[in-house]
Amino acid sequence: MSFTEITDTRQYLTFRLGEEVFATDVAKVREVLDFTTITKIPRTPEFMRGVINLRGNVVPVVDLRLCFEMSKTEKTVNTCIVVVEMLVDGESNVIGALADSVEEVIDLEPEHIQPPPRIGTKIRTDFIKGMGKRESQLIMILDIDRVFSADELQMIRSAEPNKQLTEALV
Repeated sequence: MSFTEITDTRQYLTFRLGEEVFATDVAKVREVLDFTTITKIPRTPEFMRGVINLRGNVVPVVDLRLCFEMSKTEKTVNTCIVVVEMLVDGESNVIGALADSVEEVIDLEPEHIQPPPRIGTKIRTDFIKGMGKRESQLIMILDIDRVFSADELQMIRSAEPNKQLTEALV
């Protein structure tokens, strides 16, 4: 969904990565989990923190801070995993994304959302739907389907555990 398609009031889940506030459409959020044990998979990129067992399903977990070239997410009392459903090549994929904390679900009206900033051709910002304004706070609204590049998505897919690991986690 591009910025021009935001024409009605939508609900967004807001969360923090460092000092910044991000949001994603609540329709993409399956649930928010307390931080849990993450099983690391060898030979995966640093942003791929591992997998978790979610009611018998193995779900890859990524560190959004690393994806956005921030420092690694450190476990605190507020650290959580936002489980989202992404569309990749028309196929639904469920992943967990580490967040420093989840704030709240908010309604944002189209007049409170501006287009994402144009930063130049070498910096990728296509994953930002827009910039929401709420009181004096700016909120980066993510297009969760575009947060990862095609190469990164391939790495996440290739990190899917083998049958032995899946059985050990379940």
